[in-house]
Formats: sequence, C-alpha cells, structure tokens
Amino acid sequence: MEPSAASPGPFAAASKHFARRLLTIGENRLELLMLEMQEERERLMRGILLALGVATLGLLAAITLTAALVVLLPVPPAILLLVMTALYAGTAAMLYRRLLVLIRDWENFPATLDQLRKDHACLEQSLS
Repeated sequence: MEPSAASPGPFAAASKHFARRLLTIGENRLELLMLEMQEERERLMRGILLALGVATLGLLAAITLTAALVVLLPVPPAILLLVMTALYAGTAAMLYRRLLVLIRDWENFPATLDQLRKDHACLEQSLS
C-alpha cells in the first residue's frame, strides 16, 4: 500500500483564510480597545481637574459667603453658622448621592464590549 499524496486542498485554504480573518478581527478589536483606553484616561483626567477646580472655588465661595453673612446679618452668629452648616451638609449629601449613581452606572469600554459581542454572535452563527 502506498500512502496517497496529501495536498493542502480546500479545507487547508479555508482554515488559513479563517485564521487570517480571525487575526485581523483581533487586531482591530485590540486597536479599538487601546483607543478607548486613551479616551477614558483623557476624560478621567479632565474630570478630575474640573472637579478639583469646582471643589476649590466652591469652598472659597462658601467660606466667603458664610463670613459675609455673619458680618452683615443681625442674627446671632452661632445660629447663622448652624443654619449654614445644615445647608452645606444637605448639599454635600445630595452631591454624594449623585456620585454614587454615577459610579453605579459607569461602563468601561462600551464600544469594545459591544463589538466583541457582535463578533461572538457572528462567529457562532457562521459555525453553526
């Protein structure tokens, strides 16, 4: 018995084509992920800097307002300071709740994850 000469045939060509396409898709998804990471980093830095600016200027405004009210209003300073403290604490609690909602709803790399889900569905459909 003589072994038959094995030729690459259509199966090998299809496998190579599939592997090339899979690598190309993986490379594209990796590039998308890297781009989104850079965008997220820039957005995060911009947000941190803006938050620091808002916090600093807001604190200065609150201190100035409190001092002006204590000096200008004929109300006893202790009562006025307690009212202002309650107002500031209530505003801080409201902002804290909004921050918790923002953190809870935060989604990282939505476009990359969506594209990977589409790729997974397409791959399942083509393999079945």
